[in-house]
Amino acid sequence: MRFATKIRDWLLANDPALSRFRMAGRVTLTVVATVACLAAIHLAGLALPSIAYGLAIILSIEGGVAVRDRLPAEQLKTRLIGGVVSLLCVGLAAALEDWRYISDPMFLVVILCATVGRVYGPRGFAVGMFAFTSYFMGAYLRPGLADLPLGAIGPALAVVTGHLVRTYVLPDDWRRDLLQSLVAIQGRVGDILMRLAVLSGARSSTDADRRELRQLEERLKDVVLMAEGFLPRPPEGSIEPENEPVTGLAMTIFDVHLAAESAIVLSLEAPPPFVLVHALIEEDLDMAEKIAASPAVAGDERVSESARALVWLQKARMALTDAIEEGRRNRFETIDGAVPPPAAKPDFSLGNPQIRAAIQITVASAVAMGFGLMLSRDRWFWAVLTAFLIFTNTKSRGDAAIRALQRSIGTLAGIASGLVLATLIGPQPVLSVPLVALCIFLGFYFLQVSYAAMTFFISIVLCLIYGLIGSLTLDLLWLRIEETLIGAIAGTVVAFLVFPAPTRSTLDQALGRWFDGLRQLLAAVEEGKGGFEVIELSRKLDAAYREVTVAARPLGTSWSVVTRPGQVRQTLAIFLGATYWARIFAHNAVQAGRKPEGEVLASLEEALRTVDALAPRGSECFSVKRDLGSAAGRHLPIFKHGTRIGVEMIGSMLSRLYPAAA
Repeated sequence: MRFATKIRDWLLANDPALSRFRMAGRVTLTVVATVACLAAIHLAGLALPSIAYGLAIILSIEGGVAVRDRLPAEQLKTRLIGGVVSLLCVGLAAALEDWRYISDPMFLVVILCATVGRVYGPRGFAVGMFAFTSYFMGAYLRPGLADLPLGAIGPALAVVTGHLVRTYVLPDDWRRDLLQSLVAIQGRVGDILMRLAVLSGARSSTDADRRELRQLEERLKDVVLMAEGFLPRPPEGSIEPENEPVTGLAMTIFDVHLAAESAIVLSLEAPPPFVLVHALIEEDLDMAEKIAASPAVAGDERVSESARALVWLQKARMALTDAIEEGRRNRFETIDGAVPPPAAKPDFSLGNPQIRAAIQITVASAVAMGFGLMLSRDRWFWAVLTAFLIFTNTKSRGDAAIRALQRSIGTLAGIASGLVLATLIGPQPVLSVPLVALCIFLGFYFLQVSYAAMTFFISIVLCLIYGLIGSLTLDLLWLRIEETLIGAIAGTVVAFLVFPAPTRSTLDQALGRWFDGLRQLLAAVEEGKGGFEVIELSRKLDAAYREVTVAARPLGTSWSVVTRPGQVRQTLAIFLGATYWARIFAHNAVQAGRKPEGEVLASLEEALRTVDALAPRGSECFSVKRDLGSAAGRHLPIFKHGTRIGVEMIGSMLSRLYPAAA
């Protein structure tokens, strides 16, 4: 019981809404159930060809990962279309098997069609993945045309089983997930308070303490973004101010997040009294307010500001608790579900990044195919598979290079570990099959966290399967590594040479959205727009900052210039500070309830001029060498001086981005 509780707590800490757990569970359960059904049919006397098992496994996986429609009926439609396309692709591979000089180039045609189909949205992406993996499996297993009637049982079972598992066994439920994410926000705020209690007791903080608090803040931000993602939104993506149930909950989430950030920022500069933090942990607001108002606290402006931030955090926590209780009582019945976005008109021009990516993937697959065939006539498909997959969810050539490196490392480590396991276990299904299921689960559980980890576990699965069927050899595993490296190198080279999306260009686009978001937020405050509209713009600015961090990630990798990661972190810290103070400014402007005047208006206009002047310079700020000592900011209270201090800090942060311009 104690061990199970620890496992549950760990899962909730790392996967608050258990969305990763359910996705991995769906994939694993679908694979196990489908293969079990096929085995039962086989034992009943109907011998099934190997293509039935291959398609069943691969479509069970794609059905759990690639099918992203919201409604069960739409999911079933996508699965059925994918199942038909799967059989057509396998039939094509089987028909062309005797003409390899035709079947190999035909694989490239399938890859091009599968990737171009992504312009049709999530369904196009899913059907494309069904097509690619099915032709891959057909070329790999080489079924005859006579095998296809019985082979069709595999994908049929995968479609039916996958739908039943996702609809009835592990279904989607945004209301449940929203509630769990709100509870997770509450828990992570509690973690922050516990850490602040330790710091306030010590009356000092070290660099390690600061890093830990920043990590806790990032974990809180992750779950806040998750909760906001579950809030139903209209097709254009912005919550309508008139939708009071949703706007109220969105503002509650925003308030908790911003209050927690403020508590961390101010407590690191002036630790609050331990008794105050302890009162908040005990959820005693009255006692906390009395301590904050006491002469010992109120007499020190710095400590007083920390205390006020903590009291604000407690009030925001209480509002969040009320929202959680309401969700438990009525499952957010006052909130309507999201309206599916209208189908967009397909864009097949080269101006569409998806079309350019389709050409990149096809060229990379062709290069991988050529070199893979030079290495092996029978196992070159692994090289093409790697070249195809490293472009998934990448936005720049730097992203593609990182993904290629992750896949290579994951494959090498997984094969080494899998070889040891398979050798120790041998062809014993009683041990191998449960381990295969466990590794499939772990691989897809970590898919959204680490591509290398996913590749590691799937490589172990392949080793165990080879061990089961008696074809595990060192030569085969070494060939797998070589083909993976060929695919990784081919994908990386093509990413840099064919329609390259330089990391700087991608970063410039992300920075453009950030500056535009900051400009819109400041302009909305200047015009005195409504409270929720300002808060929504603040949320978008925070999301834009997250995009900047993702776009800048390749600049800070280990293969970059040695000094660059430090500069990247410094620059991102400035953007984080500007985002934080802009959100503080928005919050205080809403609290003030009037248009800015006097010094605040003058500072606001100056900040807008600065934004307009700096925005065109883009990613140049990531190449600026800064004095490390100047990065530390002085204490600036957020309550006593209201909106003025917020807008002044925005200007201060912007001036650090391009010191020469300042």
